[in-house]
Amino acid sequence: MITYYERTELDIEKYDGCIGNAVQYNVFGFSWYLDIVCEQWGAYVLNDYDAVMPIPWRKKLFIKYVYPPLWVIQLGIYSKEIEDENEFLIEVFDDFRYVELRMNKENSFSMLNEFQQERQVQVLSLNQDYETIKNGYNRNRKRELKKSLNADLTEHWGGNPSEFISLFRDNVGKRVYKINESDYQNLRILMQVCIEKRVGELLTIYDREDRLVSGAFLLKQKNRVTELVCSSDFSNRKNGANTFMNDRAIFKYQKNFDVFDFGGSSMNNIAKYYRSFGARDENYIHLVFNNLPKLLRFLKR
Repeated sequence: MITYYERTELDIEKYDGCIGNAVQYNVFGFSWYLDIVCEQWGAYVLNDYDAVMPIPWRKKLFIKYVYPPLWVIQLGIYSKEIEDENEFLIEVFDDFRYVELRMNKENSFSMLNEFQQERQVQVLSLNQDYETIKNGYNRNRKRELKKSLNADLTEHWGGNPSEFISLFRDNVGKRVYKINESDYQNLRILMQVCIEKRVGELLTIYDREDRLVSGAFLLKQKNRVTELVCSSDFSNRKNGANTFMNDRAIFKYQKNFDVFDFGGSSMNNIAKYYRSFGARDENYIHLVFNNLPKLLRFLKR
């Protein structure tokens, strides 16, 4: 039996235990993570927490709807063993008039296909030595690495989250729709908590004048490292800093992890850049269900 519980009604120990032992494990589903990035959330629970589906939600015009929170790459259904995941979709589509949610890579459904869109992230296998991985970079990446050496760039692990967020805000943030001050505050708290829990690390890159020119915040998830947020200085792009930053992360994590997840994108120009490191596409399902009244349905497009 599947039951929906609001956050305050959940048995958090059992809920987090399901996330931690799930076939579909990732850090985004843990209660502490969702408490930081979501305005409100609840979860569908199968039986005695045999499977869970966290649901971030908001309310507008008295209508509750499901949305993908910032700083979360994928959520979805988490289970200790593979369950009939179709039943979760039936429940959420019955309870919410609008649903937009990125599922995790392990989720699959045999019904309600009209509400599923295939999306991609780019991932790089780390199951080879660093020199072999580096030799798989394309010509542009190798050329950018040479530029970075000539520019005397340096890497620093464990820098200042506020400084990195300022870099992101002034560059990538200006191109992303609707990131507000509370979102940046959530990111700052999230980075601090992930660092304290030893599941997050900040990598920053500086030029010879000690200016921050690139950086990334990375999540360590069992055998997988995920680049959650990254940015470079768009006004200073001739030094190969972004390529150098990704290369330094790959170098560090290659020995202890199996997969480097670039966070990725279905946008071709971004995906092409990540593939230039030798990464491949990894598919996941993006749910979009719109059963709003006709006028609101039009406005939500």
